[in-house]
Amino acid sequence: MKLRSSATCVALLAVTFTLSACGSSTPSTPSAPAGGASSAAAGGKVGIDFPRADSDFWNSYNKYVPKLAGDLGIDLMPPTNSQNDVSKLVSNTQALVSQGAKAMVMAPQDTGAIATTLDQLATKNIPVVTVDTRPDKGKTFMVVRADNRAYGEKACKFLGDQLKGKGKVVEFQGALSSVNGRDRSEAFADCMKTNYPGITIFAEPTEWDGAKASAALQTRLTQHPDINGIYMQAGGVFLAPTLQLLKSKNLLVPPTDPKHIFIISNDGIPQEFQAIRDGQIDATVSQPADLYAKWALTYAKAALEGKTFAPGKTDHDSTIVDVGQGRLEDQLPAPLVTKDNVDDPNLWGNQVK
Repeated sequence: MKLRSSATCVALLAVTFTLSACGSSTPSTPSAPAGGASSAAAGGKVGIDFPRADSDFWNSYNKYVPKLAGDLGIDLMPPTNSQNDVSKLVSNTQALVSQGAKAMVMAPQDTGAIATTLDQLATKNIPVVTVDTRPDKGKTFMVVRADNRAYGEKACKFLGDQLKGKGKVVEFQGALSSVNGRDRSEAFADCMKTNYPGITIFAEPTEWDGAKASAALQTRLTQHPDINGIYMQAGGVFLAPTLQLLKSKNLLVPPTDPKHIFIISNDGIPQEFQAIRDGQIDATVSQPADLYAKWALTYAKAALEGKTFAPGKTDHDSTIVDVGQGRLEDQLPAPLVTKDNVDDPNLWGNQVK
């Protein structure tokens, strides 16, 4: 993203969050104006597109958005849903802009194909905040995600240690057209090659599709009945079909059983936490659905208020980094969750009702 400069710093409004503003690398705390008026509403409507509705993770994110928009005083337009289809995302974006959107929040699943739309929005001075994914090209005001390479590295180290450096692992890769799928896959492979060369990896492209993951696992278990590890890059779509298949093969057994297949996932949904408690899977990386919604909307509001940001630590336990060519990314915390901390009440997956 091109880092925008500003001669003055306009006070942030009724927001309880902390942002790095006006070119400062140290976050400043927004203040509330007298009377509680909302400059975000005055600045214009915010359009938002949900990426899909077939994932427990994204359904949680979708539910956080309207409440947090209300808390922030944002004039949020009725959300659209692109259903994991970039062409629908493009048409949804065009519709929202024609209906008056002055800022956009989106989560493009194909991070290469959205560049033209981002450039078109830039020519109309409509700032874009992307959530979870970082576009390969095109202008964005801020990217809100976590360090997805760290997801792959955490999964690698967890499985490598559990398997004591030997075994066979099936990896359900996300879509490699997405920066998330690439980051997780590349980091996992690099870490395994460097630290656990005795582990054989069967990397299975899935396009974030649970049915494809299940079919790939079925094939691998037939060919290699001694599979003893699985890395699921998205528990929201892979968890249920994986557990169903393992159960059908009498392989859904506790960690104390020699037949237990060690499983680590990514997402941090309540269903994963319960599976950890039940001894069905062993770990997940908690991807912050609540913070994704909170900070995406906060940055959209800040964009309408004329704020600018710079790399540096924030007061919300994250770091804004320049990932190249001035594109800023707020990398939010995504902790590893195991049986030792699965009941932590601070994890968003334990707060969902």
